[in-house]
Amino acid sequence: MAAGAILDGAPRFPPLMRGMAVLPGDDPLAAAITAAATGTDPGLVSYRLDPAALEAALVLAPETTLERAMPAVFCAAHGFADALGALAPPEVGVHFEWPAGFRVNGARCGGLRAAASCRDADAEPDWLVIGISVPFRGLDPDAPGRTADVTVLAEEGCADIPPVALLEAWCRHTLVWLNTFLDDGMRKVHEAWRARAHAMGKPVEVNLPGARASGVFRGLDEWGNMLLARPDGTTGLVPLVAMLETT
Repeated sequence: MAAGAILDGAPRFPPLMRGMAVLPGDDPLAAAITAAATGTDPGLVSYRLDPAALEAALVLAPETTLERAMPAVFCAAHGFADALGALAPPEVGVHFEWPAGFRVNGARCGGLRAAASCRDADAEPDWLVIGISVPFRGLDPDAPGRTADVTVLAEEGCADIPPVALLEAWCRHTLVWLNTFLDDGMRKVHEAWRARAHAMGKPVEVNLPGARASGVFRGLDEWGNMLLARPDGTTGLVPLVAMLETT
């Protein structure tokens, strides 16, 4: 199938979403950014079907400021947690690292990326793209630097989940959370994220494209920005927009 081909069939997407396959080796996030920048309608899901990983990206068109749109990243995280919860054995647990990392049964296992048409938190972006990358297999147990803090889904009892099934479920559950966010505001999204938060109340290191900081993770403000207690006793804010990649 040629890169950029719009799919009307399998994988099956929920209403308001449609698929665009990319070639092996291509980055779905980059493909979605290109499509968004050239005026594609929101709801496009670019993806790469790969037995080793879930790789996809969703194009959104916020009608609010970038700061108030960024919690869509949390909606995508909830979408992954709910999707895996529906497909994986019941003992598999998912938690979130701020701003967009996943932990499965306590170990790091992929996460989300994001890009937007602007980086000004107070501006209204033309588009916001959220990408997901979750490894299924391929982790070499003898690789240099391998630690118990990194895992893949196959090592956590999820070897029988087809990547296409996880892609479809992620889209469905993310759409549910996006609708919750649009209809009810941030409260439910915020509460559900805190319930799955990793390292809340503990020292953390933040290394993002737009911010580097360290301190104790105290919580989130109303739009999902990190509240960080600094060593000097003051509390600072690390903005969620700091995770945006340069386009």
